[in-house]
Amino acid sequence: MNAPHPPQPGIVVLEPKVFGDSRGFFFESFNQQRFAEQTGVEAKFVQDNHSRSARHVLRGLHYQIKQPQGKLVRVTAGEVYDVAVDLRRSSPGFGKCYGVRLSAENRLQIWVPEGFAHGFVVLSDHAEFLYKTTDYWAPEHERCLAWNDPQLGIDWPLGGAAPIVSTKDAQGLPLRSSETFP
Repeated sequence: MNAPHPPQPGIVVLEPKVFGDSRGFFFESFNQQRFAEQTGVEAKFVQDNHSRSARHVLRGLHYQIKQPQGKLVRVTAGEVYDVAVDLRRSSPGFGKCYGVRLSAENRLQIWVPEGFAHGFVVLSDHAEFLYKTTDYWAPEHERCLAWNDPQLGIDWPLGGAAPIVSTKDAQGLPLRSSETFP
């Protein structure tokens, strides 16, 4: 399977080489040298996060206005629709979104650089989502962009179901009212 090519500057879709046979499979889920070659980024990851969510749970769109986090994201069980929104005013992609299905089956990973809001919705009965970050979680700097902002026009593949969102995520701000990056 070829990885989709994202239109947003800075986002990189990574597809690992998988070695498999009747016993199962093996792949490197992270290799610093290969990551730098594929992304052009010399990231130093400081924190790994792991979440499990049920079908239709929508998390995001999160970002930190100070201590921004680059994120290398992947799914180890189930499937999600993953979205990144460019919040860098100096970028030609400002306000544009990129979405892709990530699953345990396709093993795709997405590099979401600093300056983007990020979120996902679970498409399977449940999903386990792992991501590495380039800075620590700083709740005082965390912001939430409205997942349903009409200006963003994100087509969340919910099949008519209502997403399950946290109180914090339900209070996300539209892009026009959100703090952004230079």
